[in-house]
Amino acid sequence: MKSLAIAVSFALAAAALLAETAPERLTDSAQVFSEVMRAPDKGIPQDLLAKAQCIVIVPGLKKAAFVVGGEFGRGFAECRAAGGTGWGAPAAVRMEGGSFGLQLGGSSTDLVMLVMSQRGMDKLLEDKFTLGADASATAGPVGRTADAATDLQLHAEILAWSRSRGLFAGVSVNGATLRNDLDQNAELYGRKMNNKEVILGHVEPPPAAHQLIAELDRYSVRKEGSSDRTVRH
Repeated sequence: MKSLAIAVSFALAAAALLAETAPERLTDSAQVFSEVMRAPDKGIPQDLLAKAQCIVIVPGLKKAAFVVGGEFGRGFAECRAAGGTGWGAPAAVRMEGGSFGLQLGGSSTDLVMLVMSQRGMDKLLEDKFTLGADASATAGPVGRTADAATDLQLHAEILAWSRSRGLFAGVSVNGATLRNDLDQNAELYGRKMNNKEVILGHVEPPPAAHQLIAELDRYSVRKEGSSDRTVRH
């Protein structure tokens, strides 16, 4: 009986996740990012954010019975616009597998990842890739600056954080798969586009993305001369 109840709760959670519209999920992503960055001394170091080439936000990641031993979520990747300043149109992603929410003891988890290198971004532009295998990933440091970051964190291609039950911390995402979400892209742009087309195709951001882009602009200002990592067009 207990196992049946768990299965039903998984199914309901998955149905709710799939029912949310892409614009609603963009709003959720903006809210997650804003709340994380407003936390004094407990958010993502802004100097790391300034160096990041892309950011991936997956709000409301759920434990999923249909993903064996893992979780399922839908979210968005944002990459720097040409020239390294500002942000482009959001590209939709699906995340499957892994057990990062369990690490913080929650059934619903907000996930934020920074893509720190060109190689990491190249993987993000593929149809799918596995974190930790196709691109190095590690738990990110928490604080106002990255002074306490380890060598492993400073050299990783992807840094990840998770928020669950009010706790925000670096988290391991190794083993999870990130793939294009063509259905969400179609909902935003009127046709099915892969993420490479969205990110490199000079696509105009939809109105639903304006809040997220504004929040990213607010917290990720680069110092002059620090735009060496830019989207290649």
